[in-house]
Amino acid sequence: MRDLAAGFGYLVKGQRWVARHGRWWGFGMLPALITLVGYAAALVALALWTDDLIAWATPFADDWSSPWVGLFRGGLAVLLVGTCLLLAVITFTAVTLLVGQPFYESLSEQVDRSVAGTAPESGLPLWKELLISARESLAVVLRVALWGVLVFALGFLPFVGQTVIPVLGFCISGFFLAEELTAVALARRGVPLKTRLRLLRGRRMLTLGFGVPLTLLFLIPFVAVVLMPGAVAGATLLVRDLTGEDDDAEDDDTAGAGSGGATGGPAAAPPGGSPPAPGTPDGNPSLGAAPHGPAFPPPAP
Repeated sequence: MRDLAAGFGYLVKGQRWVARHGRWWGFGMLPALITLVGYAAALVALALWTDDLIAWATPFADDWSSPWVGLFRGGLAVLLVGTCLLLAVITFTAVTLLVGQPFYESLSEQVDRSVAGTAPESGLPLWKELLISARESLAVVLRVALWGVLVFALGFLPFVGQTVIPVLGFCISGFFLAEELTAVALARRGVPLKTRLRLLRGRRMLTLGFGVPLTLLFLIPFVAVVLMPGAVAGATLLVRDLTGEDDDAEDDDTAGAGSGGATGGPAAAPPGGSPPAPGTPDGNPSLGAAPHGPAFPPPAP
């Protein structure tokens, strides 16, 4: 449960980060707004043609009695629209990240710099980054489509299909949504898709805590446009947790603080004794002791 809360916490932290950096929030909304227009047109067309599509796909139900044919086709329509909405959430993120690749990569780098002072870089030209991003996004979309078909089929199960399966569908969508968003920061670190999926599965509750609430929010019209920049920022912070970079930074700070006395002057005296004399191995280095490296034996007489 701690990881679940931590994942949601990174989502909130990402939104706070872009709220403090309004320029990046504005830049990050442009690709999402362009993509939203295209997706809105597609979803409107789906809503208008759903009944005809379901009737065409279920000719065997034409002779059923009045209440049952309506309930059956109505349930299929709800499942179809719901599945398409979940797919739209995932593909919307993939397409938006592809359209806004330069914007979101710069935003992610800025988040890294604000935390650690430096940002990892892939060192690849932009065209190659776009090619890799498109190829890996297509692989993710295919995975989501396969899961979508499975969820759609399981929706026919009595009771389970109307209770457990929708929850499972949101968890699957949340996982892959988190994968798409963390890909911006992980790709800069040279982490390929298979390794990214393994990392996210290793911290599944952290991933779901970040991705599932965002999936639900993205279903609200226009919310995806507003939250997209903060989602990228929060995903970058989550990546630093997944890779242990924040822990390494804390260890370095602790080590630096602990070694400050040893580099600034002579060694401290042991309890109850006197400080070591200069020129001895325990004191400041002199002609008789080397400060670094192994001690060599004295020459033979």
